Amino acid sequence: MATIVNLVLAAVAWHSVVTDLGARLGRAPAARVYLVGQVGKYLPGGVWNLLAAAELGRDHGIARRETVSSMLLAVAVSGSTAAALAAATLLELPLVLLAPLPLMVLHPKVLNLMIAVVLSLAKRDPLSGHLSIRGSAVAASWTMLSWLAIGVQVFVLAVSVGAPPTARTMALALGAYVLAWLVGTAAVVLPAGAGAREATLVVVLAPAVGVGAAVVVALLSRVLVTAADLGLAGVGLLAARAARNGARPVQTDHG
Repeated sequence: MATIVNLVLAAVAWHSVVTDLGARLGRAPAARVYLVGQVGKYLPGGVWNLLAAAELGRDHGIARRETVSSMLLAVAVSGSTAAALAAATLLELPLVLLAPLPLMVLHPKVLNLMIAVVLSLAKRDPLSGHLSIRGSAVAASWTMLSWLAIGVQVFVLAVSVGAPPTARTMALALGAYVLAWLVGTAAVVLPAGAGAREATLVVVLAPAVGVGAAVVVALLSRVLVTAADLGLAGVGLLAARAARNGARPVQTDHG
């Protein structure tokens, strides 16, 4: 359940970004665009989820560059919050005092400049809207909650293999996953960061639970995340089909 909550909250965070940029998109369609598009991350290259989401967003009247830009902004928010949480949970004093620094990326001026540069390099038109302070704060809040949910997943797995059910274990589980996500995301040539993410989890968790148990936690976490990704994508596709069928006019026979 924690894994599903993590993915759903990530979709809500993206929705807050894309709507803050000016898109008119309900939460249900946004969830379908985000969750179905995420299947693309299981292909090597690190761009297929963006391209898939762009095509899905176009079906809802959102320009491709707006969908891709909002996805990149969501990744930047995820990276900033993940780095802050990793520093807060894994570093010792006085280095832990550096934890707030990654959050500076969340300032709209930084995020909007980043997207402007990306679009300029790609020779695309600039966005018509800009991320606001409120939009950035809302996205960061939902993202923090999504990280907490996946931290609960790793915590439960770690406790099941012998780790003590303490606050320190929860902090370690959260820090291990967000750091593993950062490493896996940086390894764009690997499908969904496969291998890099698991190796990082093992390295961080091994001192607390042992290498063998850490490997079990890392593999089970991957299985749960993959199953949730595919399952929610399947639900999203079925929901999209149902929405299309419901929108079709009813044909009557006037004989």
